Amino acid sequence: MATTSTASPPTAWHAAYPAPRNTPAIIRREDVLDMIKQSAKTSSRDYILVDLRRNDYEGGTIRDSINLPAQSLYPTMPTLYTVFKDAGLRKIIWYCSSSKGRGNRAAGWFADYITDQGDDQMKSLALAEGVKGWATAGGEYVQWMIEYDAKVWSSS
Repeated sequence: MATTSTASPPTAWHAAYPAPRNTPAIIRREDVLDMIKQSAKTSSRDYILVDLRRNDYEGGTIRDSINLPAQSLYPTMPTLYTVFKDAGLRKIIWYCSSSKGRGNRAAGWFADYITDQGDDQMKSLALAEGVKGWATAGGEYVQWMIEYDAKVWSSS
């Protein structure tokens, strides 16, 4: 006799946290590339790139990004905000594979936190199309990646 499973699908990791109140601002990869090039000339920057991938961290990442899996973001926002503020960062740019889920959610949560602090200097932004859009744009974008693996991006 066959049994029917009544187990419900696992709850999404982000369900434990409130939905972002803010719709995050989006930044185009062309604008980020310009920022990276400019900072390479001056050795100073007022932004940080945050790669939110965890299990799907493959194919490389944008140079000088930090990796902070999205699942650990929400409870660490006060500390991250303090570190970013003390470092003089004004643009926090979040991305995942496509920036349609984790990237937008992280940018929204952090925008909420920035608003709650009354900070009108720092901005939380989601990278349009995420790292996949960056890597598949080819050419100059790929040159600004580390551990780039073309096989990963040609199959996506």
